[in-house]
Amino acid sequence: MSLNLWLEKGWLKEHKPTSREIAELLAVADRALKDCQVTELSSEGKLDIAHNAALQSSAAALAAAGYRASREAYHYYVIQSLSFTLQLEERIIRRLHKLRRKRNISDYERPGMVTEQEAQEMVELAKLIRQQVEEWLRNNHKELAREI
Repeated sequence: MSLNLWLEKGWLKEHKPTSREIAELLAVADRALKDCQVTELSSEGKLDIAHNAALQSSAAALAAAGYRASREAYHYYVIQSLSFTLQLEERIIRRLHKLRRKRNISDYERPGMVTEQEAQEMVELAKLIRQQVEEWLRNNHKELAREI
């Protein structure tokens, strides 16, 4: 698989990013990373906000690569794209998907399922992705990293 193949299958759309767009996506991720550190938040709230941080950072990397995920299964493809953009290890991507599914179940089916450990793990993964996206941008897309 490749991002070009995903494009052919209609899972992605071509996209011409700007440095401002990338900076804005990463600013949302940074704000979410700050917000999920609030100690009074529930485990579900922390996981949900940290998931958003990881998603925004991942979307920034995908945009820098010249793509945007289609609406259908957006979260899945944005996270999965990390294997092509950052060459993130498959075990990390699998864990992100597992936590994403847990978030969905907790949000839509059975509240109260998220443990504090799972929430903290999502926070740490979101921080890792945010940091790696910035490094990747600076090394591979300097023109898009000038506003971050």
